[in-house]
Amino acid sequence: MLDFEKPIIELDQKLADMKQFAVENNVDVTEAVKSLEEKISKLKKTTYHNLTRWQRVQMSRHPDRPYTLDYIETICDKFVELHGDRGFGDDKAMVGGFGEIGNQSIMFIGQQKGRNTKQRQYRNFGMANPEGYRKALRLMKLAEKFNKPIVTLIDTPGAFPGVEAEERGQGEAIARNLKEMFSLKVPVICIVIGEGASGGALGIAIGDKVFMLENTWYSVISPESCSSILWRSWDYKEQAAEALKLTAKDMQKFGLVDDIIKEPLGGAHTDPVTTAKKIKKTILDTLEELQKMDPAERIIKRIEKFSGMGVVVEK
Repeated sequence: MLDFEKPIIELDQKLADMKQFAVENNVDVTEAVKSLEEKISKLKKTTYHNLTRWQRVQMSRHPDRPYTLDYIETICDKFVELHGDRGFGDDKAMVGGFGEIGNQSIMFIGQQKGRNTKQRQYRNFGMANPEGYRKALRLMKLAEKFNKPIVTLIDTPGAFPGVEAEERGQGEAIARNLKEMFSLKVPVICIVIGEGASGGALGIAIGDKVFMLENTWYSVISPESCSSILWRSWDYKEQAAEALKLTAKDMQKFGLVDDIIKEPLGGAHTDPVTTAKKIKKTILDTLEELQKMDPAERIIKRIEKFSGMGVVVEK
């Protein structure tokens, strides 16, 4: 439960108690239940439609929020995970493999987090090492070889910042991914499903179409890190989130993403299946559009898309 959800949770509990009381005492509380349900519905709409940027960040990190493998398992009829970068090892924070939707084979790649302490350590909190990005690139090249489209699911607090990661070429691995993804001949769709932080997210986010789920964020730095740099304390993370303008609406307004995938009221974790269905529909509809284009045309448009981002002021 997030702090701003407490009033909703309290009313939900009150509603449950009221229903239980009615059953135990054989009392008709239909009108009271109906009134309370309407009050809860109104409060939910008011709360979730007016979230601050920091609250969106909190939603993106909800412990029950679906992760990459959750979506893949729901979306795909079949999925075969592939491992290793063929150079150093298999990074558990980056997952990927061929998934089948109907008669369509797609290469899925994404960061994976864990549900409990053991899983989080195993997945390194969704922070990939260089071998993770090299594995991702290997799988992209494999998809290109067999003319299969690529879908990346982005959810990371950033690339792993450890000394060993830098020793093995973290910056080079991400930079190579950026360069190579621009020239992939197959359609590439990127979807931010949770956190989209820094180069760790961008390393698998160069695509023909880029989407964000409604309660996600995408930025060069997290609010906490921004706060610690500017104010030397994490206490100003809310102000930092407002200044960074990192929500899906902000990104769409700036032209950095193509569209927003709506989530169920209360967040993706309240109805993961419906969220997965929306992602699936977005993928299939977008692929139908992209596959009509010539590969060379897709590459040119992809380059133009990212080259046109940002604002330049000349004096």
